[in-house]
Amino acid sequence: MAAVGLGVVGALVAGALAAGCGGPPPSGTVHQYSSPASIARQARRPSTGRWSPDIGPGAPIAAPGGPYLRDRYGRVVMLHGVNAVEKRAPYELYPDPGKPWNFSSADAAAIAHLGFDVVRLGILWQGLEPGRGGPNQPAICTPGRPGDPHLFDRAVADAYLAEVARTVDLLGRYHIFTILDMHQDVYSQAFRGEGAPAWAVCTNNQPILTATGRWSRNYRDATLRVATDHFWDNDVVGDLQGQFDMVWGVVARYFRHNRWVLGFDPYNEPYSTEHGPGDALAFAVDLQCFYAGRTHPGHLAGTAGTLRCPQTDPAVGVIGTIERADPHRLVFVEPDIYTSRHLPNLLGPMDYPGLVLNFHSYCRYRSPVTGEPYDNAACAAEVLTTMLSRERERPLLSTRYQRGGPAWFMSEFGAASGDPAFIDQVTGYSDLLGLGWAYWSWKYYDDPTGSSAEALAGPGGRLAPIAPVLSRPYPVAVDGAPESVLFDPPTDRFEMTYQAEHHVGVPTVVFVGGQLHYRTQGYCATVAGGRIVSAPGSSRLLVTNDPGARTVSVDVAPGRCPIRPGSGARR
Repeated sequence: MAAVGLGVVGALVAGALAAGCGGPPPSGTVHQYSSPASIARQARRPSTGRWSPDIGPGAPIAAPGGPYLRDRYGRVVMLHGVNAVEKRAPYELYPDPGKPWNFSSADAAAIAHLGFDVVRLGILWQGLEPGRGGPNQPAICTPGRPGDPHLFDRAVADAYLAEVARTVDLLGRYHIFTILDMHQDVYSQAFRGEGAPAWAVCTNNQPILTATGRWSRNYRDATLRVATDHFWDNDVVGDLQGQFDMVWGVVARYFRHNRWVLGFDPYNEPYSTEHGPGDALAFAVDLQCFYAGRTHPGHLAGTAGTLRCPQTDPAVGVIGTIERADPHRLVFVEPDIYTSRHLPNLLGPMDYPGLVLNFHSYCRYRSPVTGEPYDNAACAAEVLTTMLSRERERPLLSTRYQRGGPAWFMSEFGAASGDPAFIDQVTGYSDLLGLGWAYWSWKYYDDPTGSSAEALAGPGGRLAPIAPVLSRPYPVAVDGAPESVLFDPPTDRFEMTYQAEHHVGVPTVVFVGGQLHYRTQGYCATVAGGRIVSAPGSSRLLVTNDPGARTVSVDVAPGRCPIRPGSGARR
Protein backbone atom coordinates (compact mmCIF):
# COMPACT_ATOMS: atom_id res chain seq x y z
CA MET A 1 0.00 0.00 0.00
CA ALA A 2 1.28 3.42 -0.87
CA ALA A 3 2.43 5.84 1.81
CA VAL A 4 -0.23 8.37 2.66
CA GLY A 5 -0.44 11.38 4.92
CA LEU A 6 -2.70 12.02 7.89
CA GLY A 7 -5.20 14.14 5.99
CA VAL A 8 -5.34 11.74 3.09
CA VAL A 9 -5.92 8.76 5.38
CA GLY A 10 -8.80 10.52 7.10
CA ALA A 11 -10.35 11.54 3.80
CA LEU A 12 -10.04 8.04 2.35
CA VAL A 13 -11.54 6.37 5.39
CA ALA A 14 -14.38 8.87 5.70
CA GLY A 15 -15.16 8.76 1.98
CA ALA A 16 -15.05 4.99 1.72
CA LEU A 17 -17.18 4.39 4.78
CA ALA A 18 -19.70 7.04 3.78
CA ALA A 19 -20.08 5.20 0.50
CA GLY A 20 -20.65 1.90 2.31
CA CYS A 21 -17.17 0.60 1.49
CA GLY A 22 -17.71 0.81 -2.24
CA GLY A 23 -20.37 0.76 -4.92
CA PRO A 24 -22.37 -2.16 -6.33
CA PRO A 25 -20.38 -5.17 -7.52
CA PRO A 26 -19.63 -5.42 -11.23
CA SER A 27 -21.46 -7.90 -13.44
CA GLY A 28 -19.90 -11.36 -13.77
CA THR A 29 -19.06 -11.57 -10.09
CA VAL A 30 -19.63 -14.62 -7.90
CA HIS A 31 -22.01 -14.36 -4.95
CA GLN A 32 -22.41 -16.65 -1.98
CA TYR A 33 -25.17 -16.18 0.59
CA SER A 34 -24.65 -17.46 4.11
CA SER A 35 -27.87 -17.68 6.05
CA PRO A 36 -28.01 -17.36 9.85
CA ALA A 37 -28.74 -21.09 9.97
CA SER A 38 -25.65 -21.99 7.92
CA ILE A 39 -23.52 -19.69 10.10
CA ALA A 40 -24.79 -21.47 13.21
CA ARG A 41 -24.09 -24.90 11.65
CA GLN A 42 -20.54 -23.98 10.71
CA ALA A 43 -19.89 -22.65 14.21
CA ARG A 44 -20.67 -26.14 15.50
CA ARG A 45 -19.06 -28.17 12.71
CA PRO A 46 -16.22 -26.97 10.45
CA SER A 47 -16.82 -27.32 6.73
CA THR A 48 -15.05 -29.96 4.70
CA GLY A 49 -13.78 -29.96 1.16
CA ARG A 50 -10.60 -29.55 -0.83
CA TRP A 51 -9.40 -26.69 1.35
CA SER A 52 -9.32 -26.86 5.12
CA PRO A 53 -11.29 -24.01 6.72
CA ASP A 54 -8.16 -23.33 8.77
CA ILE A 55 -5.73 -22.88 5.89
CA GLY A 56 -4.39 -19.82 7.61
CA PRO A 57 -0.77 -18.69 7.53
CA GLY A 58 1.53 -21.63 6.90
CA ALA A 59 4.69 -21.77 9.01
CA PRO A 60 7.41 -20.74 8.79
CA ILE A 61 6.51 -17.07 8.44
CA ALA A 62 9.23 -14.94 6.84
CA ALA A 63 10.05 -11.24 6.54
CA PRO A 64 11.86 -11.16 3.19
CA GLY A 65 11.78 -7.38 2.82
CA GLY A 66 9.00 -4.91 2.28
CA PRO A 67 6.11 -4.18 4.63
CA TYR A 68 4.54 -7.63 4.68
CA LEU A 69 5.19 -10.95 6.32
CA ARG A 70 4.89 -13.95 4.01
CA ASP A 71 3.96 -17.54 4.81
CA ARG A 72 5.49 -20.71 3.37
CA TYR A 73 3.10 -20.53 0.41
CA GLY A 74 4.24 -16.99 -0.41
CA ARG A 75 1.00 -15.33 0.69
CA VAL A 76 0.94 -11.95 2.41
CA VAL A 77 0.12 -12.47 6.10
CA MET A 78 -1.91 -10.00 8.18
CA LEU A 79 -1.77 -10.81 11.88
CA HIS A 80 -4.46 -9.78 14.35
CA GLY A 81 -4.15 -10.78 17.98
CA VAL A 82 -3.89 -9.94 21.66
CA ASN A 83 -1.32 -9.64 24.45
CA ALA A 84 -1.34 -11.94 27.47
CA VAL A 85 1.19 -11.34 30.27
CA GLU A 86 1.33 -12.48 33.90
CA LYS A 87 3.56 -9.94 35.71
CA ARG A 88 3.42 -11.52 39.15
CA ALA A 89 4.78 -14.89 40.32
CA PRO A 90 5.06 -17.35 38.60
CA TYR A 91 5.61 -14.73 35.85
CA GLU A 92 3.97 -16.82 33.14
CA LEU A 93 0.54 -17.96 31.97
CA TYR A 94 -0.27 -21.65 31.60
CA PRO A 95 -3.16 -24.07 32.18
CA ASP A 96 -3.66 -24.20 35.96
CA PRO A 97 -7.37 -24.19 36.88
CA GLY A 98 -8.36 -21.95 39.76
CA LYS A 99 -5.11 -19.97 39.77
CA PRO A 100 -4.80 -16.30 38.75
CA TRP A 101 -2.30 -17.22 36.02
CA ASN A 102 -4.54 -19.88 34.49
CA PHE A 103 -4.61 -19.80 30.68
CA SER A 104 -7.12 -22.43 29.62
CA SER A 105 -8.44 -24.07 26.50
CA ALA A 106 -11.46 -21.77 26.92
CA ASP A 107 -9.12 -18.78 26.54
CA ALA A 108 -7.53 -20.25 23.42
CA ALA A 109 -10.91 -21.16 21.92
CA ALA A 110 -12.31 -17.69 22.58
CA ILE A 111 -9.27 -16.02 21.02
CA ALA A 112 -9.60 -18.23 17.93
CA HIS A 113 -13.35 -17.61 17.76
CA LEU A 114 -12.67 -13.87 17.58
CA GLY A 115 -10.51 -14.48 14.51
CA PHE A 116 -7.15 -13.78 16.11
CA ASP A 117 -4.16 -15.73 14.87
CA VAL A 118 -1.39 -14.49 17.18
CA VAL A 119 -0.84 -14.01 20.91
CA ARG A 120 2.07 -11.95 22.21
CA LEU A 121 2.80 -14.02 25.28
CA GLY A 122 4.85 -12.55 28.10
CA ILE A 123 7.89 -14.24 29.61
CA LEU A 124 10.02 -12.58 32.29
CA TRP A 125 13.74 -12.61 33.01
CA GLN A 126 13.03 -12.88 36.73
CA GLY A 127 11.13 -16.12 36.09
CA LEU A 128 13.87 -17.60 33.90
CA GLU A 129 16.86 -16.61 36.04
CA PRO A 130 15.65 -15.71 39.54
CA GLY A 131 19.12 -16.23 41.00
CA ARG A 132 19.77 -15.51 44.67
CA GLY A 133 19.67 -12.45 46.88
CA GLY A 134 18.49 -8.92 46.43
CA PRO A 135 19.76 -5.66 44.94
CA ASN A 136 23.28 -4.24 45.24
CA GLN A 137 25.20 -7.45 45.85
CA PRO A 138 28.96 -6.65 45.64
CA ALA A 139 29.57 -9.84 43.63
CA ILE A 140 27.18 -8.46 40.99
CA CYS A 141 27.18 -4.68 41.22
CA THR A 142 30.85 -3.83 41.68
CA PRO A 143 32.07 -1.78 38.69
CA GLY A 144 34.44 -3.73 36.48
CA ARG A 145 34.84 -6.09 33.57
CA PRO A 146 31.71 -8.25 33.20
CA GLY A 147 31.90 -11.96 33.95
CA ASP A 148 29.63 -14.90 34.74
CA PRO A 149 27.88 -14.36 38.12
CA HIS A 150 26.98 -18.10 38.25
CA LEU A 151 23.34 -17.47 39.08
CA PHE A 152 21.71 -19.30 36.17
CA ASP A 153 20.01 -22.62 37.04
CA ARG A 154 19.15 -24.65 33.96
CA ALA A 155 16.64 -26.80 35.82
CA VAL A 156 14.72 -23.70 36.93
CA ALA A 157 14.71 -22.30 33.39
CA ASP A 158 13.62 -25.62 31.88
CA ALA A 159 10.76 -25.96 34.36
CA TYR A 160 9.64 -22.40 33.56
CA LEU A 161 9.84 -22.97 29.80
CA ALA A 162 7.96 -26.27 30.05
CA GLU A 163 4.94 -24.34 31.33
CA VAL A 164 5.35 -21.72 28.60
CA ALA A 165 5.44 -24.54 26.06
CA ARG A 166 2.11 -25.85 27.34
CA THR A 167 0.52 -22.51 26.50
CA VAL A 168 2.25 -22.26 23.12
CA ASP A 169 1.08 -25.76 22.22
CA LEU A 170 -2.44 -25.06 23.47
CA LEU A 171 -2.64 -21.99 21.25
CA GLY A 172 -1.19 -23.98 18.37
CA ARG A 173 -4.02 -26.49 18.61
CA TYR A 174 -6.30 -23.59 17.71
CA HIS A 175 -3.96 -22.48 14.90
CA ILE A 176 -2.75 -19.44 16.85
CA PHE A 177 0.88 -18.34 16.65
CA THR A 178 2.86 -17.07 19.65
CA ILE A 179 5.30 -14.18 19.85
CA LEU A 180 7.39 -14.67 22.99
CA ASP A 181 7.81 -11.25 24.58
CA MET A 182 10.48 -10.65 27.24
CA HIS A 183 8.33 -8.26 29.19
CA GLN A 184 9.34 -5.53 31.61
CA ASP A 185 7.95 -2.29 32.99
CA VAL A 186 10.09 0.14 35.03
CA TYR A 187 12.81 -2.53 34.97
CA SER A 188 12.04 -4.57 38.10
CA GLN A 189 9.67 -5.30 40.98
CA ALA A 190 11.93 -3.11 43.08
CA PHE A 191 10.41 -0.13 41.25
CA ARG A 192 6.79 -1.42 41.33
CA GLY A 193 7.14 -3.02 37.93
CA GLU A 194 8.47 -6.36 36.71
CA GLY A 195 11.18 -7.82 34.51
CA ALA A 196 14.72 -7.98 35.87
CA PRO A 197 15.42 -10.29 38.82
CA ALA A 198 16.26 -8.64 42.14
CA TRP A 199 19.93 -9.58 41.88
CA ALA A 200 20.22 -7.56 38.64
CA VAL A 201 19.27 -4.27 40.36
CA CYS A 202 22.37 -2.15 41.00
CA THR A 203 21.73 1.32 42.41
CA ASN A 204 25.19 2.19 43.83
CA ASN A 205 23.59 1.50 47.22
CA GLN A 206 21.20 4.39 46.81
CA PRO A 207 17.96 3.63 48.68
CA ILE A 208 15.07 2.40 46.54
CA LEU A 209 12.17 4.70 47.39
CA THR A 210 9.40 4.17 44.86
CA ALA A 211 6.92 6.93 44.14
CA THR A 212 3.36 6.72 45.37
CA GLY A 213 0.33 6.92 43.10
CA ARG A 214 0.37 5.65 39.53
CA TRP A 215 3.20 3.21 38.83
CA SER A 216 4.43 5.14 35.78
CA ARG A 217 5.67 7.95 38.05
CA ASN A 218 8.62 5.70 38.85
CA TYR A 219 10.03 6.33 35.37
CA ARG A 220 11.29 9.60 36.85
CA ASP A 221 12.90 7.92 39.86
CA ALA A 222 16.58 8.89 40.23
CA THR A 223 17.51 5.47 41.65
CA LEU A 224 15.83 3.73 38.71
CA ARG A 225 18.04 5.84 36.47
CA VAL A 226 21.14 4.38 38.11
CA ALA A 227 19.84 0.81 37.81
CA THR A 228 18.93 1.09 34.13
CA ASP A 229 22.21 2.83 33.33
CA HIS A 230 24.12 -0.15 34.69
CA PHE A 231 22.09 -2.46 32.46
CA TRP A 232 22.51 -0.43 29.26
CA ASP A 233 26.18 0.36 29.93
CA ASN A 234 26.83 -3.22 31.11
CA ASP A 235 29.56 -1.88 33.37
CA VAL A 236 29.32 -4.12 36.45
CA VAL A 237 31.00 -7.46 37.08
CA GLY A 238 27.67 -9.29 37.06
CA ASP A 239 27.44 -8.91 33.24
CA LEU A 240 23.78 -7.91 33.20
CA GLN A 241 23.39 -7.76 29.43
CA GLY A 242 25.44 -10.91 28.98
CA GLN A 243 23.16 -12.83 31.32
CA PHE A 244 20.07 -11.42 29.65
CA ASP A 245 21.37 -12.48 26.23
CA MET A 246 22.35 -15.91 27.50
CA VAL A 247 18.83 -16.47 28.83
CA TRP A 248 17.42 -15.51 25.42
CA GLY A 249 19.68 -18.11 23.81
CA VAL A 250 18.21 -20.74 26.14
CA VAL A 251 14.65 -19.68 25.23
CA ALA A 252 15.33 -19.68 21.50
CA ARG A 253 16.98 -23.13 21.56
CA TYR A 254 14.10 -24.53 23.60
CA PHE A 255 11.52 -23.50 21.00
CA ARG A 256 13.55 -23.83 17.80
CA HIS A 257 11.49 -26.80 16.61
CA ASN A 258 8.09 -25.47 17.68
CA ARG A 259 6.26 -24.36 14.54
CA TRP A 260 3.77 -22.24 16.50
CA VAL A 261 6.39 -19.85 17.83
CA LEU A 262 6.29 -17.06 15.28
CA GLY A 263 9.19 -15.14 16.77
CA PHE A 264 10.74 -13.33 19.69
CA ASP A 265 10.37 -9.80 21.08
CA PRO A 266 13.72 -9.26 22.85
CA TYR A 267 12.81 -6.38 25.19
CA ASN A 268 9.44 -4.81 25.86
CA GLU A 269 9.45 -0.98 25.70
CA PRO A 270 13.17 -0.29 26.08
CA TYR A 271 13.85 2.96 27.89
CA SER A 272 16.35 4.82 29.99
CA THR A 273 15.52 7.58 32.41
CA GLU A 274 18.94 9.08 31.71
CA HIS A 275 18.16 9.43 28.02
CA GLY A 276 14.64 10.83 27.83
CA PRO A 277 12.93 12.39 24.83
CA GLY A 278 15.45 15.23 24.76
CA ASP A 279 18.40 12.88 24.41
CA ALA A 280 16.97 10.04 22.36
CA LEU A 281 20.06 9.81 20.13
CA ALA A 282 22.30 8.74 23.01
CA PHE A 283 19.90 6.02 24.02
CA ALA A 284 19.50 4.86 20.41
CA VAL A 285 23.25 4.11 20.43
CA ASP A 286 22.89 2.11 23.66
CA LEU A 287 19.90 0.23 22.27
CA GLN A 288 21.40 -0.63 18.90
CA CYS A 289 24.58 -1.86 20.58
CA PHE A 290 22.39 -4.02 22.85
CA TYR A 291 20.54 -5.46 19.86
CA ALA A 292 23.41 -5.98 17.43
CA GLY A 293 26.44 -6.31 19.72
CA ARG A 294 29.67 -4.39 19.73
CA THR A 295 31.34 -6.25 16.83
CA HIS A 296 28.73 -5.51 14.12
CA PRO A 297 26.46 -2.75 15.43
CA GLY A 298 25.71 -1.11 12.09
CA HIS A 299 24.77 2.56 12.01
CA LEU A 300 21.87 4.70 13.15
CA ALA A 301 19.18 5.90 10.76
CA GLY A 302 20.34 8.80 8.61
CA THR A 303 24.03 8.33 9.45
CA ALA A 304 26.88 6.62 7.64
CA GLY A 305 29.53 5.92 10.28
CA THR A 306 29.60 2.60 12.14
CA LEU A 307 28.64 2.87 15.78
CA ARG A 308 31.27 2.54 18.47
CA CYS A 309 29.91 0.46 21.32
CA PRO A 310 31.38 0.19 24.83
CA GLN A 311 33.94 -2.60 25.12
CA THR A 312 31.95 -4.01 28.02
CA ASP A 313 28.94 -4.70 25.77
CA PRO A 314 28.46 -8.31 24.62
CA ALA A 315 30.22 -8.96 21.33
CA VAL A 316 27.26 -10.63 19.62
CA GLY A 317 24.20 -8.86 21.04
CA VAL A 318 20.76 -10.19 21.79
CA ILE A 319 19.64 -10.54 18.13
CA GLY A 320 22.74 -12.49 17.19
CA THR A 321 22.33 -14.70 20.25
CA ILE A 322 18.74 -15.48 19.31
CA GLU A 323 19.55 -16.14 15.66
CA ARG A 324 22.46 -18.44 16.53
CA ALA A 325 20.08 -20.48 18.69
CA ASP A 326 17.16 -20.38 16.24
CA PRO A 327 17.87 -18.94 12.78
CA HIS A 328 14.33 -19.57 11.49
CA ARG A 329 12.23 -17.30 13.73
CA LEU A 330 11.37 -13.64 13.38
CA VAL A 331 12.84 -11.08 15.78
CA PHE A 332 10.43 -8.24 16.62
CA VAL A 333 12.75 -5.33 17.37
CA GLU A 334 11.31 -2.41 19.36
CA PRO A 335 12.59 1.18 19.29
CA ASP A 336 12.66 3.10 22.55
CA ILE A 337 9.50 3.68 24.54
CA TYR A 338 9.17 7.34 23.63
CA THR A 339 8.43 6.47 19.99
CA SER A 340 5.02 5.19 21.14
CA ARG A 341 3.95 8.85 21.05
CA HIS A 342 5.15 9.42 17.48
CA LEU A 343 8.69 10.61 18.26
CA PRO A 344 11.23 9.40 15.66
CA ASN A 345 12.69 5.92 15.63
CA LEU A 346 16.46 6.42 15.50
CA LEU A 347 17.46 2.77 15.24
CA GLY A 348 19.27 2.08 12.00
CA PRO A 349 19.72 -0.91 9.69
CA MET A 350 20.92 -4.09 11.38
CA ASP A 351 22.26 -6.77 9.08
CA TYR A 352 20.12 -9.73 10.11
CA PRO A 353 17.42 -11.68 8.29
CA GLY A 354 13.97 -11.99 9.78
CA LEU A 355 13.69 -8.63 11.56
CA VAL A 356 10.32 -6.95 12.10
CA LEU A 357 9.99 -3.27 13.02
CA ASN A 358 7.81 -3.71 16.08
CA PHE A 359 6.27 -0.71 17.79
CA HIS A 360 3.65 0.40 20.29
CA SER A 361 1.22 3.24 19.82
CA TYR A 362 -0.48 4.94 22.74
CA CYS A 363 -1.51 8.53 23.30
CA ARG A 364 -1.09 11.08 26.05
CA TYR A 365 -4.80 12.02 26.29
CA ARG A 366 -5.70 9.19 28.66
CA SER A 367 -7.01 8.77 32.18
CA PRO A 368 -4.12 8.38 34.66
CA VAL A 369 -6.20 5.77 36.52
CA THR A 370 -7.85 3.58 33.89
CA GLY A 371 -5.84 4.47 30.79
CA GLU A 372 -9.05 5.12 28.83
CA PRO A 373 -8.89 8.04 26.34
CA TYR A 374 -10.60 11.23 27.40
CA ASP A 375 -10.18 12.85 23.98
CA ASN A 376 -10.93 10.34 21.23
CA ALA A 377 -10.09 12.63 18.32
CA ALA A 378 -6.75 13.71 19.76
CA CYS A 379 -5.87 10.13 20.72
CA ALA A 380 -6.74 8.71 17.32
CA ALA A 381 -4.77 11.43 15.55
CA GLU A 382 -1.72 10.82 17.71
CA VAL A 383 -1.85 7.06 17.21
CA LEU A 384 -2.19 7.52 13.45
CA THR A 385 0.76 9.91 13.40
CA THR A 386 2.84 7.22 15.12
CA MET A 387 1.80 4.67 12.48
CA LEU A 388 2.69 7.03 9.65
CA SER A 389 6.05 7.81 11.23
CA ARG A 390 6.92 4.11 11.39
CA GLU A 391 5.71 3.67 7.81
CA ARG A 392 8.08 6.39 6.61
CA GLU A 393 11.00 5.09 8.68
CA ARG A 394 10.67 1.41 7.82
CA PRO A 395 12.32 1.58 4.35
CA LEU A 396 15.32 3.37 5.89
CA LEU A 397 16.18 0.10 7.68
CA SER A 398 16.83 -1.75 4.40
CA THR A 399 19.67 -4.29 4.37
CA ARG A 400 20.98 -6.97 2.02
CA TYR A 401 18.59 -9.40 3.74
CA GLN A 402 15.56 -7.14 3.63
CA ARG A 403 15.46 -4.96 0.53
CA GLY A 404 12.93 -2.24 1.11
CA GLY A 405 13.25 -2.56 4.87
CA PRO A 406 11.77 -5.03 7.36
CA ALA A 407 8.11 -5.87 7.79
CA TRP A 408 6.27 -3.95 10.48
CA PHE A 409 3.87 -4.84 13.29
CA MET A 410 2.09 -2.90 16.07
CA SER A 411 2.42 -5.22 19.06
CA GLU A 412 0.61 -2.97 21.56
CA PHE A 413 -2.17 -0.43 21.30
CA GLY A 414 -5.55 0.18 22.83
CA ALA A 415 -5.74 -0.51 26.59
CA ALA A 416 -9.25 0.97 26.27
CA SER A 417 -11.83 -1.78 26.47
CA GLY A 418 -14.83 0.50 26.96
CA ASP A 419 -14.50 2.69 23.89
CA PRO A 420 -15.41 1.00 20.58
CA ALA A 421 -15.28 4.29 18.64
CA PHE A 422 -11.63 4.91 19.49
CA ILE A 423 -10.58 1.30 18.84
CA ASP A 424 -12.46 1.33 15.54
CA GLN A 425 -10.50 4.38 14.41
CA VAL A 426 -7.17 2.75 15.27
CA THR A 427 -7.98 -0.60 13.66
CA GLY A 428 -9.48 1.15 10.63
CA TYR A 429 -6.27 3.06 10.09
CA SER A 430 -4.33 -0.19 10.48
CA ASP A 431 -6.50 -1.86 7.83
CA LEU A 432 -5.85 0.96 5.41
CA LEU A 433 -2.10 0.89 6.02
CA GLY A 434 -1.79 -2.90 5.82
CA LEU A 435 -0.56 -3.10 9.41
CA GLY A 436 -0.95 -6.14 11.66
CA TRP A 437 -1.50 -5.69 15.39
CA ALA A 438 -1.96 -7.16 18.87
CA TYR A 439 -4.40 -5.47 21.25
CA TRP A 440 -3.39 -4.79 24.87
CA SER A 441 -4.66 -6.89 26.52
CA TRP A 442 -6.58 -10.18 26.58
CA LYS A 443 -7.35 -10.27 30.32
CA TYR A 444 -6.42 -8.39 33.46
CA TYR A 445 -4.06 -10.61 35.45
CA ASP A 446 -3.79 -8.38 38.55
CA ASP A 447 -1.42 -6.25 36.51
CA PRO A 448 0.78 -4.04 38.77
CA THR A 449 1.38 -1.64 35.86
CA GLY A 450 -2.06 -1.64 34.27
CA SER A 451 -5.80 -1.39 34.82
CA SER A 452 -8.70 -3.80 34.64
CA ALA A 453 -10.28 -1.37 32.15
CA GLU A 454 -7.75 -2.55 29.54
CA ALA A 455 -9.00 -6.15 29.29
CA LEU A 456 -10.88 -7.48 26.28
CA ALA A 457 -12.22 -10.47 28.24
CA GLY A 458 -13.47 -10.40 31.82
CA PRO A 459 -12.80 -13.04 34.50
CA GLY A 460 -15.85 -15.06 33.44
CA GLY A 461 -15.01 -14.75 29.75
CA ARG A 462 -17.50 -11.96 29.10
CA LEU A 463 -16.27 -9.76 26.28
CA ALA A 464 -15.85 -6.00 26.50
CA PRO A 465 -17.85 -3.62 24.24
CA ILE A 466 -14.88 -3.34 21.87
CA ALA A 467 -15.03 -7.03 20.90
CA PRO A 468 -17.03 -6.57 17.67
CA VAL A 469 -14.61 -3.85 16.57
CA LEU A 470 -11.49 -5.92 17.21
CA SER A 471 -13.07 -9.11 15.87
CA ARG A 472 -13.46 -7.51 12.47
CA PRO A 473 -13.40 -9.13 9.04
CA TYR A 474 -9.85 -8.97 7.70
CA PRO A 475 -7.53 -10.72 5.24
CA VAL A 476 -5.67 -13.44 7.14
CA ALA A 477 -3.54 -14.49 4.17
CA VAL A 478 -3.61 -13.03 0.66
CA ASP A 479 -2.61 -14.62 -2.65
CA GLY A 480 -1.53 -11.23 -3.90
CA ALA A 481 -0.53 -7.70 -2.94
CA PRO A 482 -3.21 -5.91 -0.91
CA GLU A 483 -4.38 -2.58 -2.30
CA SER A 484 -7.17 -1.62 0.09
CA VAL A 485 -8.92 -3.09 3.12
CA LEU A 486 -11.93 -1.40 4.69
CA PHE A 487 -14.48 -2.43 7.31
CA ASP A 488 -17.36 -0.35 8.64
CA PRO A 489 -18.71 -1.72 11.97
CA PRO A 490 -22.00 0.24 11.94
CA THR A 491 -23.03 -1.37 8.62
CA ASP A 492 -20.94 -4.58 8.89
CA ARG A 493 -19.65 -3.94 5.37
CA PHE A 494 -16.20 -5.27 4.44
CA GLU A 495 -14.33 -4.63 1.21
CA MET A 496 -10.84 -5.46 -0.02
CA THR A 497 -8.97 -5.46 -3.31
CA TYR A 498 -5.63 -7.02 -4.13
CA GLN A 499 -3.34 -7.56 -7.08
CA ALA A 500 -3.39 -11.28 -7.83
CA GLU A 501 -0.25 -13.41 -7.60
CA HIS A 502 -0.76 -16.62 -9.51
CA HIS A 503 2.38 -18.46 -8.42
CA VAL A 504 1.04 -19.17 -4.93
CA GLY A 505 -1.70 -21.69 -5.70
CA VAL A 506 -3.51 -21.63 -2.35
CA PRO A 507 -6.55 -19.53 -1.46
CA THR A 508 -6.78 -16.08 -0.05
CA VAL A 509 -8.30 -16.37 3.44
CA VAL A 510 -10.62 -13.70 4.85
CA PHE A 511 -11.86 -13.97 8.41
CA VAL A 512 -15.57 -13.13 8.35
CA GLY A 513 -16.60 -14.00 11.88
CA GLY A 514 -20.30 -14.49 11.26
CA GLN A 515 -21.16 -15.06 14.91
CA LEU A 516 -20.44 -11.47 15.95
CA HIS A 517 -21.45 -9.58 12.83
CA TYR A 518 -23.89 -11.56 10.70
CA ARG A 519 -25.78 -13.98 12.90
CA THR A 520 -29.16 -12.26 12.49
CA GLN A 521 -29.15 -11.42 8.76
CA GLY A 522 -26.51 -13.72 7.38
CA TYR A 523 -24.04 -12.32 4.87
CA CYS A 524 -23.48 -12.06 1.15
CA ALA A 525 -19.90 -12.57 -0.04
CA THR A 526 -19.19 -11.16 -3.49
CA VAL A 527 -15.95 -11.81 -5.38
CA ALA A 528 -14.78 -10.39 -8.71
CA GLY A 529 -11.68 -11.91 -10.28
CA GLY A 530 -11.87 -15.10 -8.25
CA ARG A 531 -14.00 -17.97 -6.98
CA ILE A 532 -15.30 -18.76 -3.50
CA VAL A 533 -14.21 -22.27 -2.47
CA SER A 534 -15.41 -22.31 1.14
CA ALA A 535 -18.85 -23.53 2.20
CA PRO A 536 -21.65 -21.08 3.03
CA GLY A 537 -21.57 -20.03 6.67
CA SER A 538 -17.83 -20.52 7.11
CA SER A 539 -16.12 -18.11 9.49
CA ARG A 540 -13.28 -17.91 6.96
CA LEU A 541 -13.97 -17.10 3.35
CA LEU A 542 -11.59 -18.88 0.95
CA VAL A 543 -11.04 -17.31 -2.47
CA THR A 544 -8.98 -18.62 -5.38
CA ASN A 545 -7.85 -16.23 -8.10
CA ASP A 546 -9.25 -16.64 -11.59
CA PRO A 547 -6.60 -17.50 -14.21
CA GLY A 548 -5.38 -14.30 -15.77
CA ALA A 549 -7.10 -12.04 -13.22
CA ARG A 550 -5.03 -8.97 -12.36
CA THR A 551 -7.21 -7.62 -9.58
CA VAL A 552 -9.44 -9.49 -7.17
CA SER A 553 -12.08 -7.77 -5.07
CA VAL A 554 -13.94 -9.23 -2.10
CA ASP A 555 -17.05 -7.68 -0.59
CA VAL A 556 -18.99 -8.94 2.43
CA ALA A 557 -22.27 -7.32 3.46
CA PRO A 558 -25.16 -8.36 5.72
CA GLY A 559 -28.27 -9.82 4.15
CA ARG A 560 -29.08 -11.71 0.98
CA CYS A 561 -27.18 -11.40 -2.26
CA PRO A 562 -28.54 -9.31 -5.16
CA ILE A 563 -28.85 -12.02 -7.81
CA ARG A 564 -28.26 -10.69 -11.32
CA PRO A 565 -28.74 -12.41 -14.67
CA GLY A 566 -25.56 -14.19 -15.69
CA SER A 567 -23.89 -13.98 -12.31
CA GLY A 568 -22.76 -17.01 -10.38
CA ALA A 569 -24.45 -17.59 -7.03
CA ARG A 570 -24.11 -20.08 -4.21
CA ARG A 571 -26.36 -20.28 -1.18
